[in-house]
Amino acid sequence: QVQLVESGGGLVQPGGSLTLSCVVSGFTLDTYAIGWFRQAPGKEREGVSCMNSRDDLTYYRNSVKGRFTMLTDNAKNTVYLQMNSLKPEDTGVYYCAANPQGSMTVQTMCIVGVHHDYLEFWGQGTLVTVSS
Repeated sequence: QVQLVESGGGLVQPGGSLTLSCVVSGFTLDTYAIGWFRQAPGKEREGVSCMNSRDDLTYYRNSVKGRFTMLTDNAKNTVYLQMNSLKPEDTGVYYCAANPQGSMTVQTMCIVGVHHDYLEFWGQGTLVTVSS
């Protein structure tokens, strides 16, 4: 049974840091590409970062480049999203999603993943609130 379980969300002040985790089960990280997505209240879901660990390719949306880093620990079947210099506009529910490797580029994954049905598996989300 495939599962993706996010954790690590919380309340943080602007300029602070958080690291989100996505523990996957039912598949290995070398067979599925992983993406992080977020949805702010009243706004459309957007792709934050998507990674193909087999080809060592990572895509970041422009607004998080230089602040967010996506990492994997294959031994723990876990994907991380390190978030630094957080801004209020980073607030939202963060989801991880998985799609078979090679089915699309990481950039395409982050673009089409705004539509839930385009990607195969999703986690339940973790809330990040950036506020003073």
